[in-house]
Amino acid sequence: MDISQLIFAFVLSALIVTLAYWRGSLSASGALGALIIGTLTFGFGGWQWGVLLGVFFVSSSLLSHFKEAEKKAAAEKFDKGHRRDMGQVMANGGLGAVLATLSTFVPDTVVPTASWFFMFLGVMATVTADTWATELGTLSKQPPRLITNRKIVEVGTSGGVSPLGTAVSLLGGLVIGLVGGLITEYRFLITALAGALGGLAGSLIDSLLGATVQQIYYSDARQKETEKKIELDGTPNRPLRGWSWMNNDMVNLISSIVGSLIAVVVGILFS
Repeated sequence: MDISQLIFAFVLSALIVTLAYWRGSLSASGALGALIIGTLTFGFGGWQWGVLLGVFFVSSSLLSHFKEAEKKAAAEKFDKGHRRDMGQVMANGGLGAVLATLSTFVPDTVVPTASWFFMFLGVMATVTADTWATELGTLSKQPPRLITNRKIVEVGTSGGVSPLGTAVSLLGGLVIGLVGGLITEYRFLITALAGALGGLAGSLIDSLLGATVQQIYYSDARQKETEKKIELDGTPNRPLRGWSWMNNDMVNLISSIVGSLIAVVVGILFS
């Protein structure tokens, strides 16, 4: 373990997190979570892992502010806004940080280094694909349809998908795969494919969970479904469907695991 790399990772992460907090992309708790994740990912995984985490974080932060006014109505349904808190940060990057840490302490004879990398690639591809689909898919001119029965639903409804959102999620995963292929020694096309398929699969699983088992509430004040358990004014919303423990952060975590598994299978089979 290289202590100097951990220190450098901490300092670099602190600078990035400070900028993100200043721009309003992170809450105080989210900034702490991002600092921990950045330090562990870069410190244990290496600069290549740090670059992939950076691509996700920077692109997601920029897209969250893109045409923000046009996305305001849809954003009211989401559990949390673009100012990410500890839960969101950990759900999106926590698994990647764990993988980076394990890749350092688990012997290569037990789990090959390539497997750790492709699992991490899948996680980053999934969270990037899902975030891009959310931020840009809500701008689609075509109404979204529920992934389970193709019923037309309101923009921002959990489980709703659109051609634009699906295409963007594939692109997000592909971008992570392409960057991974450019900065590592792994085969470029295989890495790109692992990112694209892992990201798309994880994003679709996210939508499937959102349409079936994610906890959804009903806001009597706004007369609409929402992921929010409590309104900004403190008014509790009524549980409508789904499992009580399956909130948006848990959905993101499960989706990341699926995307991770898809990416590592692709990486192992075709490498």
